[in-house]
Amino acid sequence: MASVREIEVQLRALGVRAGGVLVVHTSFREVRPVEGGPSGLIGALRGAIGPSGTLVMPTMTDGESVFDPRSTPTCDMGITAETFWRQPGVLRSTHPGGSFAAEGPLAERICAPQPLEPPHGIESPPGRAYELGAQILLLGVTHGEDTTLHVAESLACVPYRIEHPCVVAIDGAPRRVMIGETDHCCRGFRKMDAWLGDRQREGTVGSALAKLADARDIVAIALARLAEDPFVFLCAPSERCEECDAARASAKESSA
Repeated sequence: MASVREIEVQLRALGVRAGGVLVVHTSFREVRPVEGGPSGLIGALRGAIGPSGTLVMPTMTDGESVFDPRSTPTCDMGITAETFWRQPGVLRSTHPGGSFAAEGPLAERICAPQPLEPPHGIESPPGRAYELGAQILLLGVTHGEDTTLHVAESLACVPYRIEHPCVVAIDGAPRRVMIGETDHCCRGFRKMDAWLGDRQREGTVGSALAKLADARDIVAIALARLAEDPFVFLCAPSERCEECDAARASAKESSA
């Protein structure tokens, strides 16, 4: 079992900056066993960035009920993020489907109110983290879970847009509204490993493969690729991926 101190040392050896903004996507199943469980991992992350650093995690929800940042559970974000947002002193943004949680000196700025759509544009928590020079840490997950790439898609004004229903409170009553986002299967985001090259550091944290890169590098490289081919992150039509096919179809509809 890895101790909190050992995890903290591994994170620093990987290149996590003290005093910086750190956006973490993680599968605790891949990292474990860790002293203290998910709370121990969070403690190690806090230790690596220090008291002047800001820790950020996605806390997205299913949008099936009116969102309350104080009580609505996450959906498919993992036990670490679910544990993090419930801890004292952690702020949570108020987007009804695409919320993030943050703790540290820049948490209030990162979690400030944002437009309903796009959920992950430049005025969203991952967009603000990108502007603040954040590092992106993937613990036991791939760039397929890297929300910063949706920020890049928004900045590139990609032609695809999928709407999903989300329940929001309007005049005190729950209403179902459609929220547009750059949705697809996201397997294509894994191309970033090759594109980042030595701009991405890899190592072991606990039992997991960890990847660390600067958000600005991720976005810059993604924007260059999207300028060459705005569909570069979508599966090819021959792969018959339902989600990516829907995204391509939405682009044709919008140009019709």
